[in-house]
Amino acid sequence: MSRTKRLVLWGSTAVIVLALAVGLCLFQPWRLFTTTRVDEAAPLATGRQGAVQAEQLGTGDFISHEHETSGSAEILRLADEKAALRLTNLRTSDGPALHVWLTDQPVEQNGGGNLDDGKHIDLGDLKGNEGSQNYAIPPGTDLNTFSTVTIWCERFSVSFGAAELEQRA
Repeated sequence: MSRTKRLVLWGSTAVIVLALAVGLCLFQPWRLFTTTRVDEAAPLATGRQGAVQAEQLGTGDFISHEHETSGSAEILRLADEKAALRLTNLRTSDGPALHVWLTDQPVEQNGGGNLDDGKHIDLGDLKGNEGSQNYAIPPGTDLNTFSTVTIWCERFSVSFGAAELEQRA
């Protein structure tokens, strides 16, 4: 084999290995087969009478966008004007860089590409892709403005699924 052919072979091999490493790092394909289950107790509102069930301010069911997603979301009023988001019976795919967002955009049935168009509040990393979990909502958040919850993949800017919250009267 000539020297030029060897250099081309080694160069090609290096490029392929580098591309594979970058692809694995970005896409994390093994996450299609992993599950993280989180089952947190519902938050309680503490007051003069002790711990009581938190008041439900709004609720909605998830619809699927980029990945099959089901479960429900509810906004709960806790003590001292604090609020929390509770995801119940959540079931979605695992993925890289999944976050829980409150957004001011409406849920579209055939895709969630609009959910990053307006304002949003990032409540943090998704704790698990299955189960029930709680997220603190920052004080002062206008819950009438942020009426949608989405499981947002920051790496690919897509919604895995979203729930439109219907406010309690």
